[in-house]
Amino acid sequence: MTEADAVASEDELVGEDEGAGEDELADGDEGVDPNALVANSGSGSGSDDDDDDDDDDGRVNPDRSRDVLEFLVKSLVDDPSAVDVEVDDRGRKPTLNVSVAQGDMGRIIGRRGHIAQSIRRVTRAAAVKDGTEINIEFLD
Repeated sequence: MTEADAVASEDELVGEDEGAGEDELADGDEGVDPNALVANSGSGSGSDDDDDDDDDDGRVNPDRSRDVLEFLVKSLVDDPSAVDVEVDDRGRKPTLNVSVAQGDMGRIIGRRGHIAQSIRRVTRAAAVKDGTEINIEFLD
């Protein structure tokens, strides 16, 4: 085997490895349709209209933000079955009142209230999708 044949064989091997890597990436990307992800990220109704969230009195129902808040709180506490999120819409903005088991309130508030503030930020971002502004209260 000459030196030129050895270099040619080495080039073929390198070329095969590179091609296999590209095929693996292409195979991994198959089946992911970005348009389907956007279409499925809604509230499940399949329509882009937010009119479905309106109550009879014209107020917006904060269902999405309530669900996000409940999910976040249940993920943090020791007793998820004791988590209760109630919507109080008597004020100017709807208020989501959160109640947890007695020993779990510290987990929700966190040191210096950092966890509570983070929960409020994420939940308020979800409320934007509902087209409303909300307040969140953590009740003892």
